Amino acid sequence: MATSSRARGSVALAAIVVVVVVGGSFLLGVAEAAGAGEVRALLDLGAALDPTGRLLPSWAPGRDPCGGGGGGFEGVACDASGAVANVSLQGKGLAGSLPPAVAGLRGLTGLYLHYNRLTGALPRELAGLTRLTDLYLNVNNFSGAIPPEIGAMASLQVVQLCYNQLTGGVPTQLGLLKRLSVLALQSNHLNGAIPASLGDLPQLVRLDLSFNNLFGSIPVRLAQLPRLAALDVRNNTLTGSVPSELAKLQGGFQYANNTDLCGTGLPALRPCTPADLISPDRPQPFSAGISPQITPGSPDGHGRCSGARCPPSTKALAAVVVIAVILLAVTAAGLFAFSWYRWRKQRVAGSPVVVGGRCSTEAAVKESFRKSVSSTLVSLEYSNGWDPLADGRGGAGFSQEVAQNFRFNMEDVESATQYFSELNLLGKNGNFAATYRGTLRDGTSVAVKRLGKTCCKQEESEFLKGLKLLAKLRHENIVGLRGFCCSRARGECFLVYDFVPNGSLSQFLDINDEVARSNGRVLEWSTRISIIKGIAKGIEYLHSNRANKPPLVHQNISADKVLVDYTYKPLISGSGLHKLLVDDLVFSTLKESAAMGYLAPEYTTIGRLSEKSDVYAFGVIVFQILTGKSKNAQLPVESDNIEDLIDSNLKGCYSAVEAAKLAKIASACTSENPDHRPTMEELLQELCTL
Repeated sequence: MATSSRARGSVALAAIVVVVVVGGSFLLGVAEAAGAGEVRALLDLGAALDPTGRLLPSWAPGRDPCGGGGGGFEGVACDASGAVANVSLQGKGLAGSLPPAVAGLRGLTGLYLHYNRLTGALPRELAGLTRLTDLYLNVNNFSGAIPPEIGAMASLQVVQLCYNQLTGGVPTQLGLLKRLSVLALQSNHLNGAIPASLGDLPQLVRLDLSFNNLFGSIPVRLAQLPRLAALDVRNNTLTGSVPSELAKLQGGFQYANNTDLCGTGLPALRPCTPADLISPDRPQPFSAGISPQITPGSPDGHGRCSGARCPPSTKALAAVVVIAVILLAVTAAGLFAFSWYRWRKQRVAGSPVVVGGRCSTEAAVKESFRKSVSSTLVSLEYSNGWDPLADGRGGAGFSQEVAQNFRFNMEDVESATQYFSELNLLGKNGNFAATYRGTLRDGTSVAVKRLGKTCCKQEESEFLKGLKLLAKLRHENIVGLRGFCCSRARGECFLVYDFVPNGSLSQFLDINDEVARSNGRVLEWSTRISIIKGIAKGIEYLHSNRANKPPLVHQNISADKVLVDYTYKPLISGSGLHKLLVDDLVFSTLKESAAMGYLAPEYTTIGRLSEKSDVYAFGVIVFQILTGKSKNAQLPVESDNIEDLIDSNLKGCYSAVEAAKLAKIASACTSENPDHRPTMEELLQELCTL
């Protein structure tokens, strides 16, 4: 049998060599790019995921999976060495299964197959993916048990298996995943007890076991996890006392529809009775779903019983049980009273509790959680291997607390944008960036800027400096950065900003039809002045050396970069973005600004942008607001031609004095000589008189 296998292997190897010789260097090139073994594994994987062959047409023999001359496999990304690092096929409508062949992708770090219609069991061979950090198989129709072999995948950080048809228990082996930060198993058909081994996961931040058939109690060790921020066990049949430490999670602990849970310090929980106060780490008869193994007529446990002796022995056993129950009840009542007394004492004294490895008072805990609920700046499940903010790296001056507060997780970004649906696409900046509208789990609207990793500065220290600067920008006329996420597996990074409704200022220019006029698209005169002042305040803030930030030149101010909210307050977007992007992309955006008339003329001679360059762009925008047109209309500003300058849609409803002053300001800002342009501080003083 072994000889036969070796013979077949030799024939296969010979066949490969023949193909290389006959077909030239193409197959060799594919082997160098992804490895012949990985190519075969990918082809087998594609055939299983898409049995019809209609959804993954690019997954075909003779193509380079990594995107060489053959065009690449859709959703496949390779690392610098040519190994397959990422398979991202979420939301493709795949209706096949996940085959054991996936284990052939030894270098895989991210497997994203969520939001499909995949069926069948999860292969045990997944355990061979020892470098995998992200396993996203949620929202499919997988069935069967969770393979306990997953516990051997030491690199796993995120396991998303929710919204499937999985059965059986939660494997205790999952407690071996020391890097795991997210375990999402909700909305399956899992049963059994919650393994106490999950309390051995030092990095676990979010655990979701809701909407299953789990029974038994909540292990105390879970409540003692140092980083746990969210535990969801809703809609199970859990029983017993809830560990009091979980009260520190407040809204992060969800436990509704488990009517047999009890405890103190948490709303909607009934007080525990002595019978409830049994160690949650030990499965108990009945409460843990385990029936007592007592055979009638067998008091000695060996089935030996003589008729005359059985009744007395049964009564004796019953008496022993009653006495044991009474002693247990008394002991438990004493422990309950003592615990209640200590809890009350801590409440009165305001004793500090440990949260996330830091010591803080109960009030601080509440404030910390309030902030994490009101926005998702605090990551609940930061995933993926590429994490410039890991361990609070201080090269760019990031403290660990700041780094943690600005982390977003990949799941939240994908969920918020509905997996980057085209329906949520707000716009694209050439081929390097796209912006999507999204909604966070707390209902907050955000804008997500999606950047390829190759678009970002490759020197990590420089990238972090830029990110730190963006994080510091806080002003009422600057679009605020809410958070940030990087994914090595996806090869992308994401900037999450506050969403500004009502579009950009450019949408209020060039109004030439009656429908637009009747829809309120024509800005009133007072609104135009307010917008001009707001833009000036935002630029002046960027240029200033205050609020714990260095001066910053925007470099790319335009009507498209000025967003307007429902109150017509202007907010400048894109501030500091050039600090994150590679120089080639920054240069390409400047060419667009030049074509639109916003780029200061001195750039063509000295090749440098300054604060006076931003002043020039501001002057162009002032002219645009006055004229209502996107075309740069720098006309003489003598008093007799102001009427020709002002937007005709205003129908004379404006102040000629204010219009003349604004026209002179705009003219001064767009002077050919940068030395003749005023500073933004001087401009604000002028605008305050309007």
